[in-house]
Amino acid sequence: MPLDADAIRRGCRGEVTAATQLCGAELGRFKAVAAEDGPLTVACTQQAALFSQVASENNRANSIQFANIRETAGWSGDADRAGPKMAALLAGAAEVAAPTPTVQLESGGVILIYGRDEAAIEAGDLLKEHLDVTVLIAPPAAIAPPRNADYPIAKGRITSVKGHLGAFDVVVDDFAEAAPSSRRALTFGASRNNARSTCDIVLDLTGGPALVPADLRDGYLRADPGSPAAILQAVLKARDLVGTFEKPRYITFDTGLCAHSRSKRTGCTRCLDSCPAGAITPAGNYVAIDADICAGCGQCATACPTGAASYALPAEDALVRKLRAMLLAYRQAGGERAVVLVHDESHGGPLIDALSRFGDGLPANVLPFAVNEVTQIGLESITAAFAYGVSAVRFLLRAKPRHDVSGLTRTIALADPILAGLGFGPARLSVIATDDPDGLIEALRTAPADAPTPRPASFRAVGGKRDVLRFALAELHRAAPAPVDVIPLPEGAPFGAVEVDAAGCTLCLSCVSVCPTSALRDDPERPALRFVEDSCVQCGLCRTTCPENVITLVPQIDFRASRAPTRVLKEEEPFCCIRCGKPFGVKSSIERVVAKLEGQHWMYSGSAQRLDAIKMCADCRVGFVAEQGFESYGAPGPTVRTTDDYLRDRDGKRDPVGRSN
Repeated sequence: MPLDADAIRRGCRGEVTAATQLCGAELGRFKAVAAEDGPLTVACTQQAALFSQVASENNRANSIQFANIRETAGWSGDADRAGPKMAALLAGAAEVAAPTPTVQLESGGVILIYGRDEAAIEAGDLLKEHLDVTVLIAPPAAIAPPRNADYPIAKGRITSVKGHLGAFDVVVDDFAEAAPSSRRALTFGASRNNARSTCDIVLDLTGGPALVPADLRDGYLRADPGSPAAILQAVLKARDLVGTFEKPRYITFDTGLCAHSRSKRTGCTRCLDSCPAGAITPAGNYVAIDADICAGCGQCATACPTGAASYALPAEDALVRKLRAMLLAYRQAGGERAVVLVHDESHGGPLIDALSRFGDGLPANVLPFAVNEVTQIGLESITAAFAYGVSAVRFLLRAKPRHDVSGLTRTIALADPILAGLGFGPARLSVIATDDPDGLIEALRTAPADAPTPRPASFRAVGGKRDVLRFALAELHRAAPAPVDVIPLPEGAPFGAVEVDAAGCTLCLSCVSVCPTSALRDDPERPALRFVEDSCVQCGLCRTTCPENVITLVPQIDFRASRAPTRVLKEEEPFCCIRCGKPFGVKSSIERVVAKLEGQHWMYSGSAQRLDAIKMCADCRVGFVAEQGFESYGAPGPTVRTTDDYLRDRDGKRDPVGRSN
């Protein structure tokens, strides 16, 4: 393949060494460079194991980063123009993210095989030497009995499966154990419902719907009972699921930022609505994310408006920094009209390889961007990419995705009006759902050919998800072809304003007490409701809590919000205590209460002065009630009995007020 070393030097920092047989005849050159122990990126992934071994034998302390520039760039019909792209891929590989925390799963090898026919028995025979097997046959369970009773066989219908690898909890109805005296067909004893069992692995061979949400659960395996090859593949996977396993803790969660609920009022449910694995559940004011069940799709993190849930493989700021490194290197090396192709390694990697080996390869301006899950890409990454100067972003998915991708669809629906409103034009974002390399290249050829960003940014992302998003949006606005201040957004957007019907608002400030981001605030000096739009995430808690129902959410993005002062939504004169002069309430509310109680309520009847209690602060009101000697809670209480009263009762005498025994 052609190698434009000059373009790579223009785009990449540090010294660039070009070679043609670095893993063979020129291996000595690699040893010399690796011995220096500085930052090192090697443009070859095929021989990564060899290079790592050689470096280790030479006592290299620092790790080596590897980048594939062959299948992704060099093996292409545009290879002679792929120098800037190679520079981008090398620069991106040099951006190393922090290690991701992990969780451990323990499996003792207890497996439940659930099927409808003899296929379940055959799978049990294959696994009985390796795992602790139990076979459950769904009713009517009309199968021939096996020759040997090597493992338990029962019938039953699974109604519920909870848990994960090493800790499944299964509920079975119509459960009955097989009789050992079965002759022509398995017979069973008395059945019962709600039988419970625990196991480490579940192998589902029923051919029916998945027993767990979206078929995304470690330790849950499923295969078509009519396909011996699929069953064998599932059996081989199950055989290896014994021992201690580590999986990434995909989501970092901060309960202090969660806007799910306050005071038993539900606000934000975006993560609950988007999780395909069933790993998120309500937990009072917050949600709980089960790291053992989480499958790492990342849609909860992209949907979370406050940044309470953030993706950790890698973190959002690290992902944006990698995008930045790639796009800056591409531009410095002379590249134009970059199109970022977001893909995962398990699906997108083989598809790109096939296209490079048997087709024309990727175009020179298409930069493949590998991530753990395509659905982890959020608005912060999209806006940053366009601020850095891309022409388009394409998301490569399977023709039949493994799980619901509605979170990605919502992210695109949110980004589209922002890009269009700032003058970037249509068709900047789209999904390519294909398993065919020819379909991929055909879709890529329809990407916009113009460069829409006249003033590309170069900011470096730092901080949490919400901070990165704010910064990226500000830079996108600065770099936009036709910047505007306010853009309306679809319902559910994490940005917007709050409108209050001032005539109906009593300034009870219930909305202030439940606002999780302090977007709604009071004023310690006077009765007022203030609003900071830059902090509002449109969770809706203020709207559901307001007793007067006078709050309306307005989804929009106002690029001036970060610099705008606090806005007053309603303000009134305070009411001052008529005795001490201290302000203690809202003037209109006190006057309205006095007007409603005057002559209408038994508590304040009988004396015009009684209403003055409403016009006093708490301290003065207590003294006033004591001075006036009136009981504000109804009829006089019972007379206190003394010793003389009890003595008179004993003697049967009547007291002066007419009481008798």
